[in-house]
Parts: sequence; structure tokens; C-alpha cells
Amino acid sequence: MSEITTVGLDLAKNVFQVHGADARGGVVFRKKLRRAAVLEFFGKLPPCLVAMEACGGAHFWGRELTRLGHDVRLIPPAYVKP
Repeated sequence: MSEITTVGLDLAKNVFQVHGADARGGVVFRKKLRRAAVLEFFGKLPPCLVAMEACGGAHFWGRELTRLGHDVRLIPPAYVKP
């Protein structure tokens, strides 16, 4: 399994989409996570860059993931690929 360097997190109310990529941009994993499982999942990952769309709940999740050692970046909604 390749080393994960970047994780994209799509926030929602109940089910979050997570996409992990390696240094070359190749897909390492794609997962659906329930809200309760997000912190447990990211706690098991090595520290990496986490990108998420800036929205109402993004600052909360950003603080929580930063506490776990990840580097969190919020990106404007205009730059989020559907």
C-alpha cells in the first residue's frame, strides 16, 4: 500500500466521503464514513495533508483533525471538484 500524503474530506450531515492519495496523485483509498467514525479513522492515519471545502462545519473538523496531528487546509467552494 502506498504512503498516504493527501486526504480529501467531503463534509456532510451524516455520511462523509474520504479520498486518500499518494505523492504521485494515485488513489490509495475511497471510503464512506459515518460522523461517529471520522475521528477514529483519522486517528489511525499517519499525519498528512487534509483538504476540505470551507463550509459551516469545516472549522470544527479542522480543529479536531489538527489535534490529531494532521495539516488541515480549507479550500473555497469554487475550487472543489464535483
